[in-house]
Amino acid sequence: MSLIRGENLGYDYIDYKENDEKEEYSAIRDVNIDIQEGEFIAILGHNGSGKSTLAKLMNALLIPTSGRIFVNNIDTLEEKELWKIRQIAGMVFQNPDNQIIGSVVEEDVAFGPENLGVLPEIMEKRVDWALEKVNMTKYRYSSPNKLSGGQKQRVAIAGVLAMNSKCIILDEPTAMLDPKGRKEVISAIRQLNKEENVTVILITHYMEEVVNADRIYVMDKGNIILQGKPKEIFAKATELYQLGLDVPLSALIARRLRDEGIDVDEGIISREELVSCLKSKI
Repeated sequence: MSLIRGENLGYDYIDYKENDEKEEYSAIRDVNIDIQEGEFIAILGHNGSGKSTLAKLMNALLIPTSGRIFVNNIDTLEEKELWKIRQIAGMVFQNPDNQIIGSVVEEDVAFGPENLGVLPEIMEKRVDWALEKVNMTKYRYSSPNKLSGGQKQRVAIAGVLAMNSKCIILDEPTAMLDPKGRKEVISAIRQLNKEENVTVILITHYMEEVVNADRIYVMDKGNIILQGKPKEIFAKATELYQLGLDVPLSALIARRLRDEGIDVDEGIISREELVSCLKSKI
């Protein structure tokens, strides 16, 4: 079942000059997407490719200037349905400090459902469940200011989960984190996807984070120019390099080993695959 479906999407930004003249430029052009419930989708692209704009169209933070996008079959052009759309598709941004507003972790996680009018007894159960799912229960009475970057981002994810969201859209959620924090966040969202069937849409420039995605969209100049499974996408290394993108480190190592005459299988993109392959050759 389609959870998010975009048809010929377009979005234009307006830039106002000092002389009050306005200049329009297209961030998204004629984009078609179809994301199924329970999928793990990754969106890749260099800065300015349109991926963040696309993400904001997916939960109606932006409304398309052309085409249409449906979230759980609700048209985002229906203004009266905006809160329902944002409950279904929650957004997690790059900087968790911009999303955390509570003085205590559990208060912050409860903020969303409280504003949706969820009854206190139900809200408490949701907060308990959400904190458990991101492994932050023991920090529920802590101040967010005392948490690491990775922990703050997990709190932000818990806040989206507590609203009973079917989908989490993450716009470069690990860009400001150290390697440990990145690993924590990616592990949490993979677990939610597999165990709770939460649809995940991950925007990132870390190639290693998307090797386990179900599908990848690659964007350039507001268009989707490549889409497919991770192995299909990363097999097109030359095209990715031309777009200013890279391939996962494990894929790069595997290729260089083959260039040196070492018998390494084609199609390796993850660390686990590389290690398994090398062990089998010993």
